[in-house]
Amino acid sequence: MCGIAGWVSFRRDLTTQQAEVDAMTETMSCRGPDASGTWYARHAALGHRRLAVIDLPGGAQPMVVDTPDGAVAMVYSGEAYNFTELRDELRRRGVRFDTDSDTEVVLRGYVEWGEALVERLNGMYAFAIWDTRSDKLVMIRDRMGIKPFYYYETGDGVLFGSEPKAILANPLAEQVVGLDGLREVFAFAKTPGHAIWEGMRELRPGHLAVVDRNGLRETCYWKLEVSDHTDDQQATVAQVRELLDDIVRRQLVADVPRCTLLSGGLDSSAMTALAAGQLQEQGEVVRSFAVDFPNQAENFRAEDIAPTQDTPYVHAVAEHIVCEHEDIVLDGAAMADPAVRAAAVGARDIPVGMGDRDNSLYLLFKAIRGKSTVALSGESADEVFGGYPWFHDEAQRNADTFPWLANTRSPINTTGLLNAELTAKLDLDTYKADHYRQALREVPHKDSETGLERRMREVCYLHLTRMVQSLLDRKDRMSMAVGLEVRVPFCDHRLVQYVFNTPWSLKTYDGREKSILRGATRDVLPESVANRKKSGYPGSFDPDYLAAIQGHVHDLLDSDHRVLDFYDRDAVKAASTATIATITNAQRSGLERILDFATWLDLRKPVLKLD
Repeated sequence: MCGIAGWVSFRRDLTTQQAEVDAMTETMSCRGPDASGTWYARHAALGHRRLAVIDLPGGAQPMVVDTPDGAVAMVYSGEAYNFTELRDELRRRGVRFDTDSDTEVVLRGYVEWGEALVERLNGMYAFAIWDTRSDKLVMIRDRMGIKPFYYYETGDGVLFGSEPKAILANPLAEQVVGLDGLREVFAFAKTPGHAIWEGMRELRPGHLAVVDRNGLRETCYWKLEVSDHTDDQQATVAQVRELLDDIVRRQLVADVPRCTLLSGGLDSSAMTALAAGQLQEQGEVVRSFAVDFPNQAENFRAEDIAPTQDTPYVHAVAEHIVCEHEDIVLDGAAMADPAVRAAAVGARDIPVGMGDRDNSLYLLFKAIRGKSTVALSGESADEVFGGYPWFHDEAQRNADTFPWLANTRSPINTTGLLNAELTAKLDLDTYKADHYRQALREVPHKDSETGLERRMREVCYLHLTRMVQSLLDRKDRMSMAVGLEVRVPFCDHRLVQYVFNTPWSLKTYDGREKSILRGATRDVLPESVANRKKSGYPGSFDPDYLAAIQGHVHDLLDSDHRVLDFYDRDAVKAASTATIATITNAQRSGLERILDFATWLDLRKPVLKLD
């Protein structure tokens, strides 16, 4: 995994702009701690930071192929899981290789097939190719948007990078955030293509963009489509298992230590068990890691999204499959540390996130990185198979909004102690309603679908194109901030497309959530885990954490920080003095958000246009 950056300018000689390109590339050092490189042509400059995973000595970048008509150069982030098959195919066509890296396969694949290469790739990737044969830049992002990619059009070209910070390091990029940018942050319904910074765009999943002297053109090469599902229940379960076996086998390929993220839920447990079986065939034992908190058993409070503790189920899986397991225990003081918050906010590049769940994820990944370089995650199975509670709650799934926002008591559905003036300017209800209707217009339907089947087609589509994007982005940013590559088997586009077209009645054939996944993997799981109800990534109930963040908010109030211009001071003060017995989830979330917002303002120093 890596970090990329670059600049195309048709009216400048970029060989004289090395300082600017070096600065852009350096912002990606956390994504690629192993090596750094830049490449220059007159009108294009490419920067790369490398995290070495496959072919450690041979995968250096930027990578260049010389052709009779000119050079083709590439910076690449991600993994092509089918690179061995593609390399074999290219060799049969007479192509010779200098390395064993998947990077060279992708680059030579472009030289051979051009932009049609994207139709052949299986993996997670974001890459940019400067083709001197036609003086054009080709930018490509994977089908599900697992790897991030941003660009910023200039007067005569484009800036691009894995993260906004790479682009913002160039003086041409204005660091301005307007109302729509803040709406995007507070709405918790990520709009594909939207970057919160004005003038910046996120390359949409399944899209490619070409930049030449005629400008920038973005096109879609893959999207969810409807098709007839003719498999019965038994065949459907068998097909999902066959796909999962193949996906996990492909995603275990690495020349560095691997592990799994094990929560004790159905998703991560199934993925870990399949990985364990495959590694056992090679004489290896799978390593797994889980997050835990001090005195969690005593402090735990059941919530809709997390009704049970993880640890007993984690240990049940570890004993059942015989793996090398470790619990990473994080205390409240560590998670509340301002330096940890700054690292998490800096990684995500947004003003507000998921509070202690962001901080703990960052610390978890940091601990794992000391022992492994690649981790497999169960992320996205809920979106693919229909695992969240609101999939199965009639009122929430039929609400005239994104289903995960239908619960008005949820902390993510509040403005988080913002003052009345900013709340009125944001008008989040209208923003969410507009974007919900826009999303619905995209949904592909079958004429024969009516009633519940039609609505669940919409609900699944919303999750696979909106909600999953927020979670994948969070997982990528937190892991790459410490140089850990996280792979997400449940985002393989073959699995996503197949399950998307499986009727809802089949997805819930046993009357429960994720019926197909449970049926496909029950044989490798302990019974308690196979039957466990959905429980999300855990939050901490450590009273030391609450006391610490309340103290930090008191410090903000005393310092008269700029962030207070956007918050209701009386509401903030009330939340900062509430006891652990009386504080509400919305108040606690509000405290975390104001600290995140203040940290973001200090780190990024944005110009806020709120008129």
